[in-house]
Amino acid sequence: MKELAKTGGVAADLANAFDASPNPYVLLTPDLKIAAVNQAYLVATRSERSALIGRPLFAAFDGGPGEEAPENVRQVQASLEKARDTRQRDHLAVVRFSMPIVGPDGEEAFEERLWSATHTPVLNEQGGVSFLLQHTTDVTELQRLKDGAAPASQISAIDAVLGGAVMGRAALVQEDNRRLESERNRLVEMFMQAPGFVAVLSGPDHVFQMYNGAYAQLIGHRDITGKTVREALPEVIDQGFVAVLDDVFATGETHEGRSSLIQLQRTPGAPLEDVYLNFVYQPIRDADGEMLGVFVQGHDVTANVVAAERQKLMIDELNHRVKNTLATVQSIAMQTARSHTDPRTFAEGFQARLMALSHTHDLLTRSHWEGADLRAVLQHETEAHGASRISLVGPPVALEPAAALSLGMIFHELATNAAKYGSLSAPEGRVMVDWSVADHARPVLHLTWREIGGPAVSAPERKGFGSRLIERNVRHDLAGEVKVDYASTGLAVEFRVPLDRDTSL
Repeated sequence: MKELAKTGGVAADLANAFDASPNPYVLLTPDLKIAAVNQAYLVATRSERSALIGRPLFAAFDGGPGEEAPENVRQVQASLEKARDTRQRDHLAVVRFSMPIVGPDGEEAFEERLWSATHTPVLNEQGGVSFLLQHTTDVTELQRLKDGAAPASQISAIDAVLGGAVMGRAALVQEDNRRLESERNRLVEMFMQAPGFVAVLSGPDHVFQMYNGAYAQLIGHRDITGKTVREALPEVIDQGFVAVLDDVFATGETHEGRSSLIQLQRTPGAPLEDVYLNFVYQPIRDADGEMLGVFVQGHDVTANVVAAERQKLMIDELNHRVKNTLATVQSIAMQTARSHTDPRTFAEGFQARLMALSHTHDLLTRSHWEGADLRAVLQHETEAHGASRISLVGPPVALEPAAALSLGMIFHELATNAAKYGSLSAPEGRVMVDWSVADHARPVLHLTWREIGGPAVSAPERKGFGSRLIERNVRHDLAGEVKVDYASTGLAVEFRVPLDRDTSL
């Protein structure tokens, strides 16, 4: 092995022994390129060293791996890759190759020979594969002994029997290896394509041996092969999951988690994300019952948990809204009854106020109860009196559901009062509504309702239901302020309502 004999002493002796071996040897890089060959390999393949070094193994002999490659090439490639990927020695009992020979007439010809190959991974200090060593043995004569093709004078009966037995066992072993490899590949494929996340952890330190695509997606596609859970997922150490793995390995008892919250860093440098998992930690034992590791499997149920929480919140909100709505209806009924002794007028007033409440509910339903726009609320409560008689001037203002309901009732009372006693009771009367939002320390809605062109106005001797509703809603429900001016030219009402108050129903 002249390429490797670049240092003296033991290394040089090993290189000389390698080159002097009567059995063919070839040293390959992990990507199956020829790094070194010994003299026996050159003789067997009738090759020159300079023509082989650095070339892909199969290309050096006019072959190539792949689906269309000959069966023997695929066998050798599969055995080499298995040794490389598993970091374990792999044996190829019998493989056929045509070898160059010199015929009786001096011309080069090819003879089919049978070879037995052993592929051994050469590991570095970190446990990675540095090289693959291929050792081949010509077993053609043993096969001929088995088939009875050699003259009886060359072998004894016991040699023939022994040779046949060896070759028979070798063929059976190779066939079993092929079958097992095929089954293993199918199992690995099923493992990798499993819809739930799956991982295999080995030893008491829980070293990642295998994991599928769903697990990689769960943890943000980190490189975790060969790392312990503590090294690969440091954020879960203080969340108790490593302690649970330790307990499963120590006791051999399965652990199951349901909708368990785990915080994972799924993007480098990003904050931790809340993820909910259904999972099982299953002990892995050997034939003697000794613990080998832990099998992890489960599903990401974050979407289900979030949906369930949202549904519960919506049900709670609905119950609260229904209670508040019933309380509002009860209040409307009681206040309307106090100001209307006649059943007919009571029914008219009560129905009108319920319709006002219903109009605002319709607006909120369209937005899935996320809120309503101030202008839309005003339009709904005043449109019955003629859009040309109501002037609405102001920017878009998003109202929370509770604020929208309260203001809707207020605008209904103001519009009803204007139609009965104020500016809208006169043919030329109008209502001017202006608003703005001041955003100093907190956003505050400033709104003015002014009536013009109507009959002369004077302050009432006692407050009616409408006045009490307006004051109660503004001060209690909206935590705002209201100022009412009964000017002779027309009613003017000013509101100051904070918009950042938590007034959710």
